[in-house]
Amino acid sequence: MERLFSPDGFEEVGSGPLYLQLQRRIADAIGSGRLKPGDSLPPERDMAALTGLSRVTVRKAVEGLVASGQLVQKRGSGTFVAQRVERLEQALSLLTSFTEDMARRGKSVESVWLARGLHAPAPEEVMALGLGAGDRVARLERVRRSDGVPLAIERASLSAQILPEPEGVEASLYAVLQSRGLRPVRAVQRISAANLGARDAELLGVPTGAAGLRIERIGYLPDGRVVEFTRSLYRGDAYDFAVELKLAPDAERTGP
Repeated sequence: MERLFSPDGFEEVGSGPLYLQLQRRIADAIGSGRLKPGDSLPPERDMAALTGLSRVTVRKAVEGLVASGQLVQKRGSGTFVAQRVERLEQALSLLTSFTEDMARRGKSVESVWLARGLHAPAPEEVMALGLGAGDRVARLERVRRSDGVPLAIERASLSAQILPEPEGVEASLYAVLQSRGLRPVRAVQRISAANLGARDAELLGVPTGAAGLRIERIGYLPDGRVVEFTRSLYRGDAYDFAVELKLAPDAERTGP
């Protein structure tokens, strides 16, 4: 660590601004494995003292590495090397749960629960779920993790008639619904880009304002009833969503 933050070499001509030189040193140490995911960096004042650079220069270097996702800052804890995230390709043509997706890849799954309970529905839940006066809604809010890395925040709403005991969901919501004969068989999804707010970014271990994907899913039972209204936020650096496209029947007949 002392060699990484040695003052030697910062004044070389043609090496660029000092903050970029420090950024390159830290990035090279991460790339070579000298700094490993989860390793903590010294406080800014200590890095400034070791390198002989100003705290403003050190702060600018660190901010750049946080913005690029190589470092992560945790309030009250310090600055750490970010966990490496494997990009995952997710097919949009399959109606599967997060637990099923990860199991298919041989990865572990963990839920960090933020909230589970029955509530009076919000107007958007009434509209999406087709609720009536006096109906209650079950809400499930959790961070979905795989192999210890937070990948998504999932906020699901279901009629209390569909899920009267939300506290009973431990792992897969779809497994619980299937056991009750109420698993959705089709869904409509809407995907949009999002910049993560401070709370969501902290939950996902990424910088505030980082790119994310917002997915809104409405799932249906075989008889056409709505069974779930789920809004999820996925890390933009972890997911590629893929869909297979086929030529429309009319186009096949008429040709190019």
